Amino acid sequence: MIRLHHCPQTRSMRILWLLHELELEFDVVVRAFDRSLRAPDYLSLSPAGRVPALEIDGERMFESGAITIYLCERFPEANMGRLPTEPDRMAWLVWVHFAETISQHVAALTQQHIALYEDEMRSPVVMKLEAARLGKCYDAIEARLSTPVENRDYLLTSGFSAADICVGQAVYMARHFKRLDAHPAVAEWYGRITEREAFVKSLPEPGGARLYERDFYPAWEAA
Repeated sequence: MIRLHHCPQTRSMRILWLLHELELEFDVVVRAFDRSLRAPDYLSLSPAGRVPALEIDGERMFESGAITIYLCERFPEANMGRLPTEPDRMAWLVWVHFAETISQHVAALTQQHIALYEDEMRSPVVMKLEAARLGKCYDAIEARLSTPVENRDYLLTSGFSAADICVGQAVYMARHFKRLDAHPAVAEWYGRITEREAFVKSLPEPGGARLYERDFYPAWEAA
């Protein structure tokens, strides 16, 4: 039995996408992004009160990077991971974890734009700085995708993997704060991976709960 605890448009989306790519049978518990994540029953699954939390075979997991690595190794048939003996293993690990670097900047901007309701609580300096840092993350992805290696349609030369899922989902969130206009290779790659059926299945339900009410939040805009 696999059960994913998920909030739309958060890091748990990358696990939902991965589970669909693995073509596994699983249940999804959609949770509100609110104080219910601090309830004792949920804290028993994720002690920091965050998503994702995964229940699998009577055990529990939290932290999206750890869950990604475990699922890829547990269910290798879909080739979403790379084994230690494979040439792309090092790059796979780097990019799976680079998604968290992007997500940290997104989290800071989400706090500034959404969690803090009053203008006097928000910092234009922080908002501009974090948006610029997302640009630096895009630079890194652009450089990777622009490297003149044959068949570099994805982050790994060996093809699509959970590295694209993790970084792609982080970019999905980051695009609410930093557009891809100056990064054509990233935009082309992002368009390619988000056409996948498993990505579409991981999106919020039409009319359902979502974290971001707007498609884009400028670096500074008074309410």
